[in-house]
Amino acid sequence: MSWRPQYRSSKFRNVYGKVANREHCFDGIPITKNVHDNHFCAVNARFLAIVTESAGGGSFLVIPLEQTGRIEPNYPKVCGHQGNVLDIKWNPFIDNIIASCSEDTSVRIWEIPEGGLKRNMTEALLELHGHSRRVGLVEWHPTTNNILFSAGYDYKVLIWNLDVGEPVKMIDCHSDVILCMSFNTDGSLLTTTCKDKKLRVIEPRSGRVLQEANCKNHRVNRVVFLGNMKRLLTTGVSRWNTRQIALWDQEDLSMPLIEEEIDGLSGLLFPFYDADTHMLYLAGKGDGNIRYYEISTEKPYLSYLMEFRSPAPQKGLGVMPKHGLDVSACEVFRFYKLVTLKGLIEPISMIVPRRSDSYQEDIYPMTPGTEPALTPDEWLGGINRDPVLMSLKEGYKKSPKMVFKAPIKEKKSVVVNGIDLLENVPPRTENELLRMFFRQQDEIRRLKEELAQKDIRIRQLQLELKNLRNSPKNC
Repeated sequence: MSWRPQYRSSKFRNVYGKVANREHCFDGIPITKNVHDNHFCAVNARFLAIVTESAGGGSFLVIPLEQTGRIEPNYPKVCGHQGNVLDIKWNPFIDNIIASCSEDTSVRIWEIPEGGLKRNMTEALLELHGHSRRVGLVEWHPTTNNILFSAGYDYKVLIWNLDVGEPVKMIDCHSDVILCMSFNTDGSLLTTTCKDKKLRVIEPRSGRVLQEANCKNHRVNRVVFLGNMKRLLTTGVSRWNTRQIALWDQEDLSMPLIEEEIDGLSGLLFPFYDADTHMLYLAGKGDGNIRYYEISTEKPYLSYLMEFRSPAPQKGLGVMPKHGLDVSACEVFRFYKLVTLKGLIEPISMIVPRRSDSYQEDIYPMTPGTEPALTPDEWLGGINRDPVLMSLKEGYKKSPKMVFKAPIKEKKSVVVNGIDLLENVPPRTENELLRMFFRQQDEIRRLKEELAQKDIRIRQLQLELKNLRNSPKNC
């Protein structure tokens, strides 16, 4: 009996990457040169946000998607941070609200006006102070409105309830810098990778570690939940310093299900998972290739499909949400590639070739939409709920517009688990000392302005009192 190779039939075997024409790219953007391992880019159906290089403090651009072509050097920026911006994420339910975190230890919430920025924005809708060192990651909860997670270099993850503008939980189980955070479909589980070479699955409301893997042979960098498969996929480095991916059972992290060597390059591998098509995309930082695979629940679990190649190296990649894709072109995924050397943002569409012009239901199942399934109080009370699904058949129909209302806050201490997070923490580096100095200068300036206003008000009241005494009625 002759040996025959086993070919696995797949509707996504011929998926190909299509780069947008130059006039549909975003050119002339001073992309940040920061070496922090993040994407520095966030996309939704209306706006593209990119972290930029700036002389003082940190800033990022917000550009309406239809405004392609060359961006003017004096284009307005969001520039309220006093340190470099390290991560930005759009609110999945309110498309003009974006969160940013920075080296200045703060997390800020911004409201982008209709049509984009007309002038520089320096005042945030909400400033969140709770970390004692710089904040490297922010993530929105996938099913609950106004719940935000932030991970800092103080080794803590804070859970913010933006309805009240305060941290409501603190996850304090890491012994080093947190590299990546990812949620399962309903947001009931959080998985993290850490510089201490451990992979953790955490129940976020209690902060309890459910599973932990000590990855000595596979040094993990990035992790992603694979939808409802109860699987995790990590990217990292093998003991021979080659790039590697590993698949794990989320309920048993004692041993990976499979490990696969990718190549010998040194750049970080970013994983992206599409739960609707069960496709995994691997993009290397510093190279121009994007490999894609199909994931299954049975062996061999991981089936290689194809590779998109490009000579231009990518610094990071933004990903368009499903409801922003072009279903008429059978587009199943869209990247926004940051090419630092050219100051260019290049859209790359992943397309399933089909002859028919009709709607392809087999590649567009019901997908998470823009309506939250839970309120913050419901989620904090212990309720879990799957995302509210929407169909892409009739094109994207916006649900009733949600508006973010910033809570009115008074200055006070931030206490979580009996610890005041705003207490004076001694700076560990010169940069932290400078950030603390500038923060104190801003506070002194604010207090001086407040004092001057009160002095003016006192003088006005004194004059009114004097006029009352000298009025004829009192004679």
